[in-house]
Amino acid sequence: MTTSPDTGRAALDNELALYVHWPFCVSKCPYCDFNSHVVDTVDHGEWRDALLRELDFEAQRNPGAKLQSIFFGGGTPSLMDASTTKAVIESAKTHWQPIDDLEITLEANPGTVDLDRFAAFQDAGINRLSLGVQSLDDEQLKFLGRGHTAAEARLAVQRAGDVFGRLSFDLIYARPGHTASEWKSELSEALELLISAGGRHLSCYQLTIEEHTPFKTEFDRGAFTLPDEDGGSDLFDLTQDILAAAGLPAYEVSNHAGTGDACRHNVHVWQGGAYVGIGPGAHGRINSSGIMRSTQRLKPPAQWLKRVAAEGHGSQSETVLTAQQRAEEMVMLALRLDSGLDLIHLEHATELSRHDVISEENMAALVSEGLLKMSENVLQTTRRGRLVLNGIIQTLLS
Repeated sequence: MTTSPDTGRAALDNELALYVHWPFCVSKCPYCDFNSHVVDTVDHGEWRDALLRELDFEAQRNPGAKLQSIFFGGGTPSLMDASTTKAVIESAKTHWQPIDDLEITLEANPGTVDLDRFAAFQDAGINRLSLGVQSLDDEQLKFLGRGHTAAEARLAVQRAGDVFGRLSFDLIYARPGHTASEWKSELSEALELLISAGGRHLSCYQLTIEEHTPFKTEFDRGAFTLPDEDGGSDLFDLTQDILAAAGLPAYEVSNHAGTGDACRHNVHVWQGGAYVGIGPGAHGRINSSGIMRSTQRLKPPAQWLKRVAAEGHGSQSETVLTAQQRAEEMVMLALRLDSGLDLIHLEHATELSRHDVISEENMAALVSEGLLKMSENVLQTTRRGRLVLNGIIQTLLS
């Protein structure tokens, strides 16, 4: 078993993470289907007050918990006033007991921040920065609709490394016409840049075509094509080999880190841990007396803001998950991780037998095919399995 030491089993009780969604961007990327919006102006004071009110609402419903991480996502949360970030962090620490070495991550784009703002976010309490670099090639950045240049990306990584103790950035591969030699060169440069800045975490995502995006329209009319299945698999394998050799093995399908540098917030969520989500469109999973509730906020920013002003929260829906739903979700999330699905943990968290959740016959077949492996009650996907993860999950749960 190749379990990473920093991806151990999530705490079952009395521990939660906080996700804060900032929905605004300077521009909308053509591949993006996230809840992000481009607006002319933002009343930062109004938004700070609304986020704090919704945080208060959730804290009253979840008292006494330990706070294990905070993650500011979006959108582009580096467009948020640093004073808002600080206010949310301080409020969260007041409401819940922060664990030692609390991880607090902020997503940022290279074109939206400078050294002065990096310092302001660090002063606000951010100790981990995740940069949306996406490519180190100007033509590819233009294709992806990014608002920064490769030179700006390199400079942002270098400056972020001077300020933050922990640093990560994202890359997108399997782009139109993307060859193995091109990706090897770009990935090698990215590694050198990351490590020189003190970073030990890299996220590499295959370009996918999402519904209701400009790329979907362009792709459907034949404006561009993507590498076929074999080509995508070759680039995936190349990514795994290069990053593992550099000391950044995959701890999740698309995420790579050195020992101790995995994103603790995301690992907590993938392991089925509880988390509060505030801000437009944010999701949450709240564990109350062993009952897991799924929460979702209103997605349109104006509607969310209006609801918070009127009721103190912007909830769209809240659902109690059945034990079966909870178990199936845990299977889907945990198998993304190199550490895999702990079947004892699954049974403890859901009070269901594994046989009520997973088809033993199908699992045995997947193991024999080399797509899954089992060791000491932990079920893991192999490298080959990660390429067909959705199919594996469907087969296991059928």
